[in-house]
Amino acid sequence: MCSMESETIHQSVNVNLNVDGYINNEKANEQEPPSVNNEDNEVQKESKKAKTSTSEVWKYFTKVGVKDGKEKAKCNACGQEYVIGGTKIGTSTLLRHLKKCNVTPKYKDVGGMIIDHMGKLRGKELDHKHVREIMTMAIVKHGLPFKFVEYKWITELLSYLNPDVKHVSRNTTVSDLWKFHLEMKAKLKHEMHHCHNRICLTSDCWTACTQEGYICLTAHFVDDNWKLNSKILAFCKMEPPHTGHDLANKVFECLTDWGIDRKIFSITLDNATANDRMQQILGEQLSLQNSLLCEGEFFHVRCCAHILNLIVQEGLKVAEVALHKIRESIKYVKGSEARKIAFTECVVQVRGIDTKVGLRLDVPTRWNSTFLMLESGLKYRRAFGSFTIRDRNFKHCPTNDEWKRAERMCEFLRPFYKITNLISGTSYPTSNEYFMQVWKIEWLLRDTLTSDDPLMKDMAKRMMDKFDKYWSEYSIILSIAMILDPRMKLEALRFYYSKLDPSTCDEKLNHIKGKMYKLFEEYVSVRSNSSNASSSQVTCSTEEHLNMEEDQEIDPYNVS
Repeated sequence: MCSMESETIHQSVNVNLNVDGYINNEKANEQEPPSVNNEDNEVQKESKKAKTSTSEVWKYFTKVGVKDGKEKAKCNACGQEYVIGGTKIGTSTLLRHLKKCNVTPKYKDVGGMIIDHMGKLRGKELDHKHVREIMTMAIVKHGLPFKFVEYKWITELLSYLNPDVKHVSRNTTVSDLWKFHLEMKAKLKHEMHHCHNRICLTSDCWTACTQEGYICLTAHFVDDNWKLNSKILAFCKMEPPHTGHDLANKVFECLTDWGIDRKIFSITLDNATANDRMQQILGEQLSLQNSLLCEGEFFHVRCCAHILNLIVQEGLKVAEVALHKIRESIKYVKGSEARKIAFTECVVQVRGIDTKVGLRLDVPTRWNSTFLMLESGLKYRRAFGSFTIRDRNFKHCPTNDEWKRAERMCEFLRPFYKITNLISGTSYPTSNEYFMQVWKIEWLLRDTLTSDDPLMKDMAKRMMDKFDKYWSEYSIILSIAMILDPRMKLEALRFYYSKLDPSTCDEKLNHIKGKMYKLFEEYVSVRSNSSNASSSQVTCSTEEHLNMEEDQEIDPYNVS
């Protein structure tokens, strides 16, 4: 008890001394005389106060001490070390590292973490810029309107997910979309500019139902990773008149804007008269700047799918009456809900009809849709007969002879439909398929010309006349694509040519070989010229460097 009382008294005396600020200097001097050095050290310690680390970076960095004579700190996430010692080095380097350190958790400190209205712990910091990027991509990918970001329940949903979200207007969204477009355009422009391969173009121009003209230009190229790319360069309004001269100027303007006017190999167009004139003017413009290979001999390529459509459409004119009746029959049945119900009852009554594929209407300008309509109508042939008895107003039902004629036409056109689907593919290259498919078409037409059926013979004759107009001579550049196919080579061409006409086989084959060698030599020449140009630039820069060194040796007092 005595010891505890003495300690309590001693503590109370010290407290009183600290509070009153009174120290008896005389007694202190008598009991413990201080030295001069101790006083200096105490003054220095008081003047130099220890600095506290108040920056936010120290939540993610740890001081590791002195290394190589410099004080350093290490990132807790990735382990990267930075110098922090010295008078001119602060925490700016550490802050820049946090922005690019992907593994650093971007969470608020413990004091900033709160409990939201649902009772869930919410501490992750919301990146408003990333939210706007996601909204932009949603509009682009799903074709949403700009005012999508202002929809009431969309904003309610975002606020429910995170009350800190900042809502944007449609004008801000338009600005974000335009910025995103410019970024993607710059990226694609850089990719095409640094691509070592030539670029092929496809273009089409049409008039919409609103009588407004539009033009679309697409670039096709194989990148350095041997991946096929198809990118839309322009989809814009085309003011009248749609003449060949105006179309050529529009396309050339687009090519110069993308910076690829010197990397074009070919352009594929349909057989419109304006397109023929357009490719001539555009080819002359590109040839003047020496941009085309072989003086533009392989520049123009006619669209194979369009030519095939013209050929088959010419053959369909033979059975135009039967096709008209089938088209009107399907249109009549699909014209009202009552007729659909009555026709369905007829289908159930006759039995044996596969109803997985319903009746289809065609687009008269697209022959492959006409084939699908013809095929679907033939499946419901007996149902149409029953429907004629049930509905007295139905007067377009084909006769038995017309149904048989349509059936023969359908079987004849089936290979053409498969070829159309093959050469219209978009996810794989089709140029190497050109020669084989055109050869199949010619073989089918020649074989049908010897048919005993007058309908099929007349149909094949009409189609053969149209075939000779466009494909009497196969496209050279697309035939070369088949030679480059490792499955075919030159021997495949020799075999197929000999099947059609053995007397002209060698002549046609030698002609294609000559064009292929000419194209190869052109590539060699272009490559050597570019190599010489780059080497000459290196030589010129070396000579300039040597001349500068000589000048410096001649004038040793030159300090510029």
